[in-house]
Amino acid sequence: MDSDQRRETDARTVLVIGATGYVGTRLVPLLIGAGYRVRAAGRSLEKLKSRIWSGHEQVELQELDLKDAESAKKAVRGCSAVYYLMHSMNPQNTDFAEADRIAAENMVAVGEAEGIEQLIYLGGLGESDTNLSKHLRSRAEVASILQTAKFPVTIFRAAMIIGSGSASFEILRYLVDRLPIMVTPRWVSTLSQPIAIRNVLTYLANSLFLSDVYNQSFDIGGPEVITYRQLMETYAREAGLPVPAIVPVPVFTPRLSSYWINFVTPVPAYIARPLAEGLRNPAVCTESRIREIIPQELLTSTQAIRIAIDRIQHHKVESHWTDAGKLPPVEWFNSNDPDWAGGTVYQDVRIAEIKGTPADAWKAVARIGGTTGWYYANWLWKLRGYLDSLWGGVGLRRGRRHPDELRTGDALDFWRVKSVETERRLLLIAEMRLPGQAALEFQIKSKGNGKTEILQIARFLPSGLLGLLYWYGISPLHEFIFTGMLNGVANASGCAVSKKARRARSETANSGVLKTI
Repeated sequence: MDSDQRRETDARTVLVIGATGYVGTRLVPLLIGAGYRVRAAGRSLEKLKSRIWSGHEQVELQELDLKDAESAKKAVRGCSAVYYLMHSMNPQNTDFAEADRIAAENMVAVGEAEGIEQLIYLGGLGESDTNLSKHLRSRAEVASILQTAKFPVTIFRAAMIIGSGSASFEILRYLVDRLPIMVTPRWVSTLSQPIAIRNVLTYLANSLFLSDVYNQSFDIGGPEVITYRQLMETYAREAGLPVPAIVPVPVFTPRLSSYWINFVTPVPAYIARPLAEGLRNPAVCTESRIREIIPQELLTSTQAIRIAIDRIQHHKVESHWTDAGKLPPVEWFNSNDPDWAGGTVYQDVRIAEIKGTPADAWKAVARIGGTTGWYYANWLWKLRGYLDSLWGGVGLRRGRRHPDELRTGDALDFWRVKSVETERRLLLIAEMRLPGQAALEFQIKSKGNGKTEILQIARFLPSGLLGLLYWYGISPLHEFIFTGMLNGVANASGCAVSKKARRARSETANSGVLKTI
């Protein structure tokens, strides 16, 4: 970013809305490097704190709900520019288009009141098509609302973004990895102009306070127009896999496509469906003015895929599609309220002890899930994940971002990391389909004399009669699944096990006084 493209850089604060999302997580370090102060905003303060840049002296964190005008005003106040990198496509929103409409209208009103100098929005290509999917129609509507603002607005419209961890790339990767023969919808022949994530970030970072891009909309894409089928073939070659046999058929509706994607890949149906619907629309740049304004080397699809594969293989994925969204509250997890105050929370508490340090125990706890598995009866965990996929849930296929590192907000198979305290505590929130809410916690406590206790707590808050039947129905399995899992954790520490897993009284989970049964 040239110095003449901005003024008083170090005195300006830039708001990044969606800072924990796929693009936002990667954009913040670029802005820091350019000398800006960054107010990183997202739905969850806990997730913001988990980002590697969260403690930087030029970064401040802000929890934000754009549907709340007061929350938006608090986030925008004092900022010179805004990156608008959010959407409301999540399972909690029954109508993401309406939620996005309200958020955009609030953004315009607050931005005008606070006098921001520029807003930069990343939308989708293909928005001029008359037969738009609901997802692309919503993105186009958001762009139109933002362009009514009295402050300068810059719109970028991109097709598929190729990068390690992007939802579109993960769909491509898992389809090719797992299916040597594919019966596909006709959208495999739809033309697209994909762009590498690093090229997207360069356009976003260098457009800040650049008057040449004010009040304009730009199509951004890579140097080639290609079909989804050709992308699959390219990925197969770069990954060293056989090129899949692809048989397109006309009978796949977007709904069927989304269920198929949900079944084969880690991407859940609520994300897969709008993406699949959008694939029927050609996504090709209609103009290329931005290439002259912000020149850069545009990576080909082959180059972008090669880089993405390398980062995945070396566990250097900076952000992932699963990062987006707000962490659900779990006040019930540690509640000491009586049953009549809000429902009974059922618990299964178990204890093991090793002749080792908390660091030894944490090494095993931190690696749970993903390729490591669940330390016992993995076939049952896989069966539960398979059933969850059939019911439209996330299943086990999401795996984990890194084989032995965890941070708040990470997806972990069909769990979500709610809290991480290294060598002390790991709290996971269930995201599988359940008639209630579930959580799994590991606590690690030094007992002195070279011994460490590992406490494993499973809690379930049932929803109605079905929830009660579910808990009591699976309770017999807990005796060997949960005992086996905790023994597996203890053994994986590499230390001698002084006391094998056994049940403890439920009340000990909160009191810290461990009593075995």
